[in-house]
Amino acid sequence: MAKKRQQGNGSGTVYPRKNKDGKVTSYLGSYFAADGKRRYVSAKTKTACREKLRRAMSDADQGFVFDAGKQSVRGYMVRWLEDFAKADLAPRTYHNYKLQIREHIVPAFGTMKLSKLDTPNIQALYSAKLRDGLKPSSVRYIHAVLHRALSKAVELRLIARNPAASADPPKVRHEEITPLDAEQTRTFLNAARGQKYEALYVLSLTCGLRMGESLGLRWSDIDLDAGTLRVNRQLQRIREGGGLVFSEPKNASRRTIDLPQRALEALRGLRKHQLEEKLRASSYQGSDLVFATRKGTPLDAQNIVNRHFKPLLKRAGLPPIR
Repeated sequence: MAKKRQQGNGSGTVYPRKNKDGKVTSYLGSYFAADGKRRYVSAKTKTACREKLRRAMSDADQGFVFDAGKQSVRGYMVRWLEDFAKADLAPRTYHNYKLQIREHIVPAFGTMKLSKLDTPNIQALYSAKLRDGLKPSSVRYIHAVLHRALSKAVELRLIARNPAASADPPKVRHEEITPLDAEQTRTFLNAARGQKYEALYVLSLTCGLRMGESLGLRWSDIDLDAGTLRVNRQLQRIREGGGLVFSEPKNASRRTIDLPQRALEALRGLRKHQLEEKLRASSYQGSDLVFATRKGTPLDAQNIVNRHFKPLLKRAGLPPIR
């Protein structure tokens, strides 16, 4: 006797699955996807199977067709980064995510089926990375990427739960940053008089700008007559040969700043010096950057810190702050 179909073809088909004694052990649902292939879902009860079948067919109608049973961690992570995450990430963050996936996640889980990845696997990765000498903050970054990617996998119904949500990333001790006090600041600025990056130091100290924000400034962001400055972007270095890129700051970092007199004087002096350099230079890029090389190209923050800022602190007898 042929098996009885429980639902019409238009809504998929649900079959009981029986053991050798004829007892129903679970239910299997099948449907045809847009690509013409028959796909399956299963559940313990008929009601649950019908619900999974309904969701699967709805996803297929919207173009969300995944072969979750065969999906590898490597395949999913690459697809998630490029198709879902990239559009919302700043260039530097995208490259950092890509690095975590390539250097840590794929070597550990790449060939594993996504459906088989569980919390003990992930926790073991964190422990191994700490034993290998990776900093707790770096391990937490791996965790952040995994957690975000697997949350999307749950949303897409590729997996039932996020195994990273139950994992415990290492705690990070945040070192207290001790900035220069008022007297030390005066000492530093006095030592910086006439130095190559005096205007950069003055602007950073008097206006509270991050290095990337200062190096991303254009003269069009500054109104010397009104005495204001607008933070619209930042300059960042992308790891592994990615070079320097300008990116938009987080919304909370966009702001207009009233320039104190010391900063205005430093910027006016810098503007005059830069215009003179442009006249002498045979090839100036005309990038409108406030802080630039003699050719008008962006400056590397790390070079400034290592070659100029740290030696200046030492000569002034000040502590080696960030």
